[in-house]
Amino acid sequence: MQREANALDIAPEHLMKRILFIITAAAVLCGFGNSFAAEATTAEDTKEVRQLIRKVEAKLQQGKDKEADFQAELKEFEEVIARLKRTAPDAAAEAAFMRALLYVQVMENAEKGGELMRGVQKDFAATKFGTNAGEILKSIDRQAAAKKFQENLKVGVKFPEFSEKDLEGKPFSVANYKGKVVLLDFWATWCGPCRAELPNVLETYEKFHPKGFEVMGISLDEDKEKLRNFITTKKMTWQQYFDGKGWENKLSQQFGITGIPATFLLDGEGKIIAKDLRGEDLSKAVEKALANK
Repeated sequence: MQREANALDIAPEHLMKRILFIITAAAVLCGFGNSFAAEATTAEDTKEVRQLIRKVEAKLQQGKDKEADFQAELKEFEEVIARLKRTAPDAAAEAAFMRALLYVQVMENAEKGGELMRGVQKDFAATKFGTNAGEILKSIDRQAAAKKFQENLKVGVKFPEFSEKDLEGKPFSVANYKGKVVLLDFWATWCGPCRAELPNVLETYEKFHPKGFEVMGISLDEDKEKLRNFITTKKMTWQQYFDGKGWENKLSQQFGITGIPATFLLDGEGKIIAKDLRGEDLSKAVEKALANK
């Protein structure tokens, strides 16, 4: 199924963690469609946990996202978990799951959040929350690996080699553009910010392509025909990599891409000149890079 644009695609980076928690919390409050909600032992136990989640949401709406901001709620989570662990394990598991999620998604403390999530997995293995804790732990590991990889992709470092086939089955590799200034552009047709930036990319390409500027698109789309129609309509004549896997796109996974648009401007030797340039900054950087060839 095609992944449509939503708040996660268009939100500024500093709002992502709050939105992630709120969306997950909302799903819990709505019952995860006969999944998590069905685990609750009693309405009263469930109500207590949901009220606590709403307290957290209220603080998120106020822009609070530090551990110090949630001391009262964290203490309450601990008390609720301890009190309900024996008598209402499903409700306790829900509280434990959301507490761990608070550390992971809001406070960005993957180490503490992972420790707590492993506790959910171990102590509440028989519940839906205990089962789903494993998926969160996998996500934490993936994010940690992506962050580490991104930290290594610094300006001045040569972008790692890769060799794939593009949308038309032709070789797709930075090595094919040796001596050119290249923009690696991770994007998707459903991504609002990607579409907003596209006119700048098109203008820069039209202006500097004759002088040695190239663009290599890595599309996180899932619908090939929709992608083909889009790039034809927008006259995006450069190469595109597509594997139909969306966020699981092979190259985006390989290079730790967790948000789009994500761009890397490379010099003639494949070294990173700049990252995530927008608007006029892209045009100026390309012009400078071409002048330095």
